[in-house]
Amino acid sequence: MSALRGNNGPRYRHLSGEAAPYETIAVDKLTPIIGAEITGVDLSSPLPPHQLDEIHRALAEHCVIFFRDQVLTPEQHLAFGRHFGPLHIHPAAPHAPGHPELMIIRADKDSPRANGEGWHSDVSCDPEPPMGSILYIQQCPPQGGDTLFASMYAAYEALSDRMKTYLDGMQAVHDGEDAYRGTYKNLGIADKPTYPRAEHPVIRTHPVTGRQALYVNRGFTTHLLGVPRDESAAVLAYLYEHAENPLFQCRFRWRPNSVAFWDNRCVQHRAMWDYWPHTRSGFRVTVAGDKPV
Repeated sequence: MSALRGNNGPRYRHLSGEAAPYETIAVDKLTPIIGAEITGVDLSSPLPPHQLDEIHRALAEHCVIFFRDQVLTPEQHLAFGRHFGPLHIHPAAPHAPGHPELMIIRADKDSPRANGEGWHSDVSCDPEPPMGSILYIQQCPPQGGDTLFASMYAAYEALSDRMKTYLDGMQAVHDGEDAYRGTYKNLGIADKPTYPRAEHPVIRTHPVTGRQALYVNRGFTTHLLGVPRDESAAVLAYLYEHAENPLFQCRFRWRPNSVAFWDNRCVQHRAMWDYWPHTRSGFRVTVAGDKPV
């Protein structure tokens, strides 16, 4: 494993041979394909540069990483996110008072919906979608409320060669209109005149690992460009079902004061709302990204 430093820290790509062992953190994989729980880290404290490098590396290797028993102030949560780049402000969701980068995540007995109920990649409708999301859950229901994560590396690699050839170079439209308009009305959030809309490659190349990932999702992708709408609908229906295959997934069971950090460039996720009328609440910090290629 070699480290290639970019503007926002180390960049990693897989090389032949075994990866070097971690020195400052312990990494316990959830599945062979995706997910790892990280121990030996206190996210509320200043993190040494080498430990930050290893957290970067763990994210690159496992796509989503988890931390237990973290007690964070809003400022500490934001500071951890800034280690990975500038922070993204959500185009629609409510935020903590005085902290526009700190998105409120909450569902309770009065909620008509929960954040992230369907499979998606966060705010993929932005021209420069977020690199990653860092969710800190403080209050959990007694049961339920898990989050599922799926590797879009694995989804791409499992496609047939013919499908890969068909999708190569194809673009898709991602639109926030249907996802966001009226979504936060119950919280007193007024709609904006417009929401982000962008065109992205269906197969994107990860800027850190160099691996290819499937980049369409039910939450935001509306149609493929350059093909008839009926063909687009049929192909997308297949790709959505394919991407949501349980073989590509891990499942995280939340406990109070847990943190999940996932890479939106190669991961989709889905939050289970199976805990009504109980409450699940916390905050999300989102790290800005760049234009998919």
